[in-house]
Amino acid sequence: MAGRRVFVSGVGGELGTLVANLLEDEPWVGSLSGIDADPPRRRLQRTTFHRISPDDHDTIVDTVTKFNPHVLVHVGVWEPDARAAPRVAAALTDQAAVSVLGAAAECRALDSIIVRSGIEIYGRGPGSLTRPDEDAPLRPTSEWGRTVADIERTAANVAERVGVTVGAVRLASVLGPHVPSPLGRLLRQPVVPFHATSDPPFAVIEHRDAARAIVAAARNQLSSPVNVVAPGAITCLHAIRRGQRIPLPLFGPQWWFARQLSHITGAPIPDHVSEALTRGRLADNGRMQALLGMTPDTSTTEVIDHLYRWPRVIRKQARVHAAEQITPDEVSA
Repeated sequence: MAGRRVFVSGVGGELGTLVANLLEDEPWVGSLSGIDADPPRRRLQRTTFHRISPDDHDTIVDTVTKFNPHVLVHVGVWEPDARAAPRVAAALTDQAAVSVLGAAAECRALDSIIVRSGIEIYGRGPGSLTRPDEDAPLRPTSEWGRTVADIERTAANVAERVGVTVGAVRLASVLGPHVPSPLGRLLRQPVVPFHATSDPPFAVIEHRDAARAIVAAARNQLSSPVNVVAPGAITCLHAIRRGQRIPLPLFGPQWWFARQLSHITGAPIPDHVSEALTRGRLADNGRMQALLGMTPDTSTTEVIDHLYRWPRVIRKQARVHAAEQITPDEVSA
C-alpha cells in the first residue's frame, strides 16, 4: 500500500481541504494532487494544488491523466444554496463529475474510486423508510438527492468499464464552522421555522467526522456504499430551543412563503433542507464500523450545540478609508 498516488477533486472546499490534510498524514499515501475552482482553505504541506474551473474539461482530463492516480477521491460537489444557487450548483457538480470521473477511466494505475454522496439519495416520498440502510431502494425526491444519485451512477459505470472498485460515502448534512451549509445557515437565523404538526427528527454529521470517513474509505478501498451519520437525532424545535432562537410554527402551504422570505433574508431553504425539516432525514449507520473501521466522535446533538457556539461575523469599520490620502511619513512609519 505504501507510496500510492491519491488525487482529490474539490480540494479547495472546507471538506476537501480537511480530507487532503488527513491524507497527508496517512503512511500509505505517496504523492497527493488535487483540483478545485478555489484555493484550499488552509495550508497543505505536500499536496500539489491545481486551480481549474469545472467547465475546463480538457485541462481537468490532462491534469488527472498525467498524475495517473491509484486512488481517486471525488469530493468536488456543490450542495444547492451552499456556495451556489441550485441550478448553478447542479451544473458545476455535473461538469466536475463528468470531467474527473471520465479522466479516471483513462488512468492505467487506477484501482479505487471514492465519491462523496448523501443520504438524500434515499428520498422521503410515500412509503420510504424512516431510517434506511445501504440496501434500501434509491428514490431521491430532491434536487440534491438526484444529483448524488447521478454521481454514484457515473462512478459505478466508470468502475465497471475499467475494472476497479468504487465506494460511495453517503453523508448526512455536513456542519462545521467554515462549511457552507444551507441547513446550518438557517438554524443560526434569529427566527427559525419548524413544522408545527409533526416536527420530525433528522441527523447530521460533523465536518471532521465526515472527512475521517472519506479518508477511511480511501484507505480501506471501500467497494460499496456506506451511510455516514452522527449517532442520535434531533428535531428542528429542539435545535431551536438549544440555540435560543425564536421558533416560527408553520403549517402546510405556509412553508412556500417561508422559503421565499428566508431567501430574501440570506438563508435560502433548498428543497432537500425543506424536506428534512418537514419529513425528517435519518439513516442507519450500522455498517460504518465494519466498512470504515471508525465511528463518529460527535453526536448529532453535540454537532448542533457546536453550531450555536461558532462566533458571529463581526464587521469593523476601517481605520483608514480607501479614499483617504496617506502621507509619505505615514508610509515610512
